[in-house]
Amino acid sequence: MLTISRELVDKIIAHARADHPDEACGVVAGPAGSDTPERFVPMENAERSPTFYRFDSMEQFRVWREMDDRDEEPVIIYHSHTSTEAYPSRTDLSYASEPGAHYVLVSTREELGEDVEFRSYRIIEGVVEEEEVKIIPA
Repeated sequence: MLTISRELVDKIIAHARADHPDEACGVVAGPAGSDTPERFVPMENAERSPTFYRFDSMEQFRVWREMDDRDEEPVIIYHSHTSTEAYPSRTDLSYASEPGAHYVLVSTREELGEDVEFRSYRIIEGVVEEEEVKIIPA
């Protein structure tokens, strides 16, 4: 189960909406060895695409180094889908290289109107398991 604050959920959703119609992406870091997401780190989609995302390699290097320096790890790796449901694609599965991370997907597709779909998964060796999301009020 992913336990996350309302404040972090709102930041992820705001980033997804701001980058729409392109996919948004980023991480939420937390203390190493913990499953507690704390520090929101929005990143740039190097593809600038409505159907695909990729972290910029230099930005990813900088962010991962910063996490190491702060004794953090990526608790959440998130991105948005702009026209499909919030479920990992084959490409998403190929990018899932952090077995300890929660993979959050947010759908901003039009038929949802002002709503969004916010879902979390564990992805280990290509196997996708959806997990419950518990949102802690602010």
